Amino acid sequence: MHSATGRPGVFGALAALALAGSAAYPAHAQMPRPSAKPAEEPIISDREFEDAVPSIPADNDPVLGQKLEPIDEFERKLAVPANASASTGQDAELAAPLPPLETFQAEPAVFAQDAAVPEGAEVSYRVELAGLEEVVAASGTDLLSEFQRLSLLRRKGTALNTTQLSSRAGEDVLVLKKLLAASGWFDALVTTRIDRVGDDGSMVVALAVAPGRRFAFSSIAIDAAPTLPPDLIRTNLELAVGQPVIAEKVLAAEAKVGLSLRQNGYPFAEVGVRDVLLDQETGEAAYTLPVTIGQRGTYGAIRSEGNEAFSAAHVQTLARFKPGELYDSRMVDDLRQALIATGLFRAIAVEPQPTAEAGPNGTERVDLVVKQEAGPPRVIAATAGYGTGEGFRVEGSWTHRNLFRPEGALIVSGVAGTREQGAGVTFRRANAGERDRTFEMAGELRHATTDAYSAYTGRLAARVSYDSTPIWQKRLTYAYGAQLIGTDESVFDPVQRARTRRTYAIAGLTGQIGWDGTDSLLDPTRGFRLTALVEPEGSVRGSFTPYTRLRLDGSAYYQVGANVILAGRVRVASIQGAELDDIAPSRRLYAGGGGSVRGFAYQQLGPRDSNNDPTGARSLNEAAFEVRYRFGDYGVAGFVDVGQAYARALPDFSDLRVGIGLGARIYTNFGPMRLDVATPLQRRPGESKINVYVSIGQAF
Repeated sequence: MHSATGRPGVFGALAALALAGSAAYPAHAQMPRPSAKPAEEPIISDREFEDAVPSIPADNDPVLGQKLEPIDEFERKLAVPANASASTGQDAELAAPLPPLETFQAEPAVFAQDAAVPEGAEVSYRVELAGLEEVVAASGTDLLSEFQRLSLLRRKGTALNTTQLSSRAGEDVLVLKKLLAASGWFDALVTTRIDRVGDDGSMVVALAVAPGRRFAFSSIAIDAAPTLPPDLIRTNLELAVGQPVIAEKVLAAEAKVGLSLRQNGYPFAEVGVRDVLLDQETGEAAYTLPVTIGQRGTYGAIRSEGNEAFSAAHVQTLARFKPGELYDSRMVDDLRQALIATGLFRAIAVEPQPTAEAGPNGTERVDLVVKQEAGPPRVIAATAGYGTGEGFRVEGSWTHRNLFRPEGALIVSGVAGTREQGAGVTFRRANAGERDRTFEMAGELRHATTDAYSAYTGRLAARVSYDSTPIWQKRLTYAYGAQLIGTDESVFDPVQRARTRRTYAIAGLTGQIGWDGTDSLLDPTRGFRLTALVEPEGSVRGSFTPYTRLRLDGSAYYQVGANVILAGRVRVASIQGAELDDIAPSRRLYAGGGGSVRGFAYQQLGPRDSNNDPTGARSLNEAAFEVRYRFGDYGVAGFVDVGQAYARALPDFSDLRVGIGLGARIYTNFGPMRLDVATPLQRRPGESKINVYVSIGQAF
């Protein structure tokens, strides 16, 4: 803002004259000499002037009657001082020779207020501030806290001397005046006083604030062409006559004007520099905002340039608008976010460009230019974990994210672990045909050995999904697909009372729907999630056995204070339509482990055979409760897990087992790293006393 003191009209005229005068000749230029003027007749002659002056009688003052001495004699007397040398007539001190430079010593001046401070010691002081009470009460803001944050005096507490102390006080005066002006007190007076209060040289720096009159808007004017709707600018300029002139509110109101114009069909609108005239006599502020609205526009074509990751046609697939619709910058920002979410760019920009071509309803067609800078398409990733009963597990992958353009990725992955080994190949196309839809085909070979079974498995699957990503978290998600599984597994034969190997051919469909109301995908602090999974399958082993796998998961998060999170989850699952012995062991339900009921080893809860090995189940129920505390990049958690698996098709919530434990967290850019240590309550024979789980991400 700029202000004019006094009367605005007079100030403006004076300023204009001053600027005109200073601009006439530059500082280094020589002013032209005035030309000689012709002789003019005097208004009165010298004789007439002398006759008009009255004479002074000499007898009234003898001195006045004396004749003046010559001017040369008078100046000679003045030039010789009283202490002049008799021979030279010069001042004796001035005539004395100067001492040698190497013998001259300069001593620092000592100020009276510093005399009591020992050499090398610092001056301690305290700060007293008065007069802000009126300002705080009127503004409703805590200017005192803001001043304490910015104050140079408050940050130090000691000074080398009073000169440095005075300098800091001067800086704080400027800080106070700026804070007061930002809230409408442009005429505030701030005075300082420094007093000594102790024999040790301690000081008191007193700052006194006299805020004066608070300026308020007397008029609000907008200098702009007509808009559609007509009140678009004034409605969004949230300033009113009578309101105090608060810089923060002015800036916010102007920003909203620019944003609302770009959201309502004016892509090239520009908010100019405001003009505020302050009248110090009345405390009034006359506000004028110039706005250049530009041509009203509708979407035209999307054009692409630069090092492209994909074509402009695929960019149009990501857009949530169609050509001919009224321009809205929110949709352009949404498109930019979608492009970032692909992960294929080192840099990306989306800019509107005028075309001078007519659009519908008197608008101009506005093209969008997408400036692409493709990033490296290849990614190598790895994860590792450990769990009691599972052992160590390392998974790695190589991905070319754009091998089959647009956004067609090839992923080669492998797993090596204590109880699991395997490899797989996946083709995944993101934004397949429409935005946020992913199509995936996968083939994999796995070998798994657990206490429940040993299996050699091959799998082919296809899936269409609408999922969240770390950049783009979605509320509603879904997935559907199909899979073919061929597996050779060891299974306990109750007739032979021994393990035997069986081969299963399984075909099935899958459908999943979820709702995510949390604030973070990897580390939520509030909200809830619900996910339902339905998998109708058919197993062929001599005869065809159909069944359906059902699962429901829910979790909730609640923040207590700044650093404490309460989190809980429940899970209920069931297999309907087949007996346990007709279901492949790898397709049964299991409880226990780091992703299930902590405190127990992997797959160790539920029915067991005569050899005390887990057989798997047809139903289960689980629940967990955590208290999470975070401090900086670290955190701790205490938790209680409960659950059980059953041979029956429906869980009956009986014989529930409980595990308790503590965990440590290290928070990184890609999510928390987790270490949990748990123990079972009422431990039974064969169960481990201590169970350890290491993974990436929260437990739920």
